[in-house]
Amino acid sequence: MSKKIHTPMPGIITQILVETGHQVTKGQDLVIIEAMKMENAIQSPEDGVIQTIHIQVGDLIEKEELIITYVSQSVNKVPEEGAVSAGHIDHGPIQELLARRHLLTDEARPTAVEKRRKKGRLTAREGVALLTSAGSFREYGSFIIAAQRSRRSEEDLIANTPADGLVAGIAEVVMEEQKQKAVVMAYDYTVLAGTQGTMNHMKMDRMIELAHDQHLPVVLFAEGGGGRPGDVDTNAIAGLFISTFTRYAGLRDYVPTVSIVTGYCFAGNAALAGSSDLIIGTKDISIGMGGPAMIEGGGLGKFHPKDVGPADVQTANGVIDVLVEDDKEAIKVAQRYLGYYYASSAEYRVPDQTLLQDIIPDQRKRTFDIKRLITQLCDEESVLFIQEAYAQGMITALGRVEGKSIGIIANDSRHEAGAITADCARKAASMIDRCHRYNLPVLSLIDTPGIMVGPIGESQGTVKAAGELFVSGARLRPPLLSVVVRRAYGLGAMAMMGGGAHRSTATVAWPSAEFGAMGIEGAVQLGYRKELESISDPAKRKAAFDEMVADAYKRGRAIQAATLFEIDEVIQPKETRSWITSLL
Repeated sequence: MSKKIHTPMPGIITQILVETGHQVTKGQDLVIIEAMKMENAIQSPEDGVIQTIHIQVGDLIEKEELIITYVSQSVNKVPEEGAVSAGHIDHGPIQELLARRHLLTDEARPTAVEKRRKKGRLTAREGVALLTSAGSFREYGSFIIAAQRSRRSEEDLIANTPADGLVAGIAEVVMEEQKQKAVVMAYDYTVLAGTQGTMNHMKMDRMIELAHDQHLPVVLFAEGGGGRPGDVDTNAIAGLFISTFTRYAGLRDYVPTVSIVTGYCFAGNAALAGSSDLIIGTKDISIGMGGPAMIEGGGLGKFHPKDVGPADVQTANGVIDVLVEDDKEAIKVAQRYLGYYYASSAEYRVPDQTLLQDIIPDQRKRTFDIKRLITQLCDEESVLFIQEAYAQGMITALGRVEGKSIGIIANDSRHEAGAITADCARKAASMIDRCHRYNLPVLSLIDTPGIMVGPIGESQGTVKAAGELFVSGARLRPPLLSVVVRRAYGLGAMAMMGGGAHRSTATVAWPSAEFGAMGIEGAVQLGYRKELESISDPAKRKAAFDEMVADAYKRGRAIQAATLFEIDEVIQPKETRSWITSLL
């Protein structure tokens, strides 16, 4: 029985692709009709054999006009090897797209990749792949090239400046078996030394805007040489209007930003790294606000890149927050850092809390390892120490208690007796500010004789730095738990408490704690100077002094302070975790 095909629209017949007697398959193009300057293919509704063709090329037809009659019939034709199926189009644009995509891969650039291998470093794309979950990376701006068309051929730029040296996109970052969507950007050192070009600035601005609008954290692989003078396809003179730096810096009020620095990182790249919440650096880094060329151009001498901001310098001064062996370890730390803000841990191991009471020495003037106390108090393997080599009298860290994240500040008596120097104050304020921005509770472990005094301390700007620590404590909105593990003297102890014992959400003390407006010995010397000077016998004077000191220590014990409600409670060390979790 014959079946009919009618045209679904008016138009002009431009092609008839079959003849009478031809076998056709379902979906095969039969006739092309031009309507409104567009070609419309009329296809076979099923397998069959063409019986009659009712139109000719050039005919002007109306809607629903009969064009073909056919007989329904199964077609079991086996296609010849290499034959193109009916209706298939050889998509040239898709092939071009695939070819261009291939040029972006590491496989297309073996020489550049081999140079990275010799340095023992990952490529930009390998770093992104290791940071993120498989298949989650959605790249933006992969086809842009350096703004150098007026001096180089497009073929050269496509082959040698893929993505204009910045691999960027949105992906899921893996964090302790959980995932968090994030903006990931990686300067590609194999492309023009990872420099900042006209086009990749535009790309970065786009990614920063996405991070801001969607509240996505950012991970930046910052290796590179700074601004690129070779981009000539621009009308800019100095480019001082570029908004990348202020936009990136502004993200800190909204989302965590992490920079991974390996190798050389100078000028603009270093400025972005320095604007990040956290800088993770490998031991082979050189990071500085200007590279050797800029230094020499400024008449400041000739230097090898390795001599400009090496790891030992940039960890001691606090620029590098976490120092690692290589880029693989750096990626793990970045994942771990974001995990404190975006991932909780349902499974955790609790160290033996009874061991805490053995960490504080019986001899009240003996130093001890506060880091050991921190790792014993927190969930096992949950602590990340930050700026370990900088201002060592103040410990800052992130950790977990019962799977929940906390920020930690603590005095270390092994360095200047735990006194708060200008750098210690800045370091603690930075951690408190970080916790304030991203809503993490703060644990303060206090063992300090106070804020550092004397001409040397004042030459370092202690007045201003200590003031900023008080400001950070006053600003803090998440809970603050202050635990006095031993000495809590004067303004230094108050600063560690966010401004005072009643400023903290809770201020508790261990039985080993002692309190005073200043160091006990100094307070006795000042407060009882006349009485002591009136004793002429040196032996009797010393005995009187020792008795006064002992009495002052007795009055300043934690239990005594609690009787006057200067602190909220005295607890056993092993009870500290339960106090922390009750306040989270």
